[in-house]
Amino acid sequence: MAYPSEDLGWQGDLLDLDAYLERIGYEGDRAPTLEALRALQLAHVTAMPFENLEIVLGRPVLLGVEAVQEKMVRHRRGGYCFEHTELFAAALERFGFTFAPLAARVSMGAEKLLPATHAVALVEAGGERWICDVGFGAGPLEPLPLTDGVRSRQGGWAYELHRLGPELGGLTGVEHWELVQEGPRGRVRRHTFPIAPAYRIDYDLGNYYISTSLRSPFTRRIFCQRYGPDFHHELDGARLISTLADGGAGSVEERVLEPGEVPKILATLFGIELDAADAAALVSHLEDRLEGSS
Repeated sequence: MAYPSEDLGWQGDLLDLDAYLERIGYEGDRAPTLEALRALQLAHVTAMPFENLEIVLGRPVLLGVEAVQEKMVRHRRGGYCFEHTELFAAALERFGFTFAPLAARVSMGAEKLLPATHAVALVEAGGERWICDVGFGAGPLEPLPLTDGVRSRQGGWAYELHRLGPELGGLTGVEHWELVQEGPRGRVRRHTFPIAPAYRIDYDLGNYYISTSLRSPFTRRIFCQRYGPDFHHELDGARLISTLADGGAGSVEERVLEPGEVPKILATLFGIELDAADAAALVSHLEDRLEGSS
């Protein structure tokens, strides 16, 4: 069965590539090389935060390159995994990479089976296969080689990919992998994924669940992340967690913000500038949650 090409592509033709590259501060070659892939991912993940503020503000999360670049590039906002990965995939398409976006199941150490609500990309470069995870909010900074057990230290963080046994999927010939992350807060089994291509319609379905379901953590509270070689900031509701890494050792600081502090913290630590109306709505949301918990 043949599907229409517009269903299978990643809308690279709709991407304002110059504006996207300016947004992330990328000035390298626009060619499908391993060096370009590494630099492109590093620029993307350190420039664009993870955030779910549209949901909290009562607006839908829209996918498709035109909507995503309007929000994340032109309005200099962040997004969550489906938004990040669609934008990154459009850039990969324009650079000429051979790649396939994938769907992943976030576990964060949980043993139960969870839905496929995360997005990563499998990219070929330099004669090898690499996993690019640009939309998790906690790295990696660079692509990870799809090689069992290889440890990749990036700044103050470390990552490993492990090939899992056939019992996870039960399908002969389908590879299943797990991403493990290590930092000052310990070692975490982060998510699993099969090497099976996902398409934009699959991300539309996952996005609908994540942005509307009462079971989704992103419909209940603010959640933002900003990440770099030696720091990771998280805003979970009004709780700010800052992890500073130093070669695997480091510190974790945590404090609860007053609702009125949050817009300034979003601007200074996360690079998210809200207009006055959105800032007031966010403060009101936090005050309502604080009142409801008392």
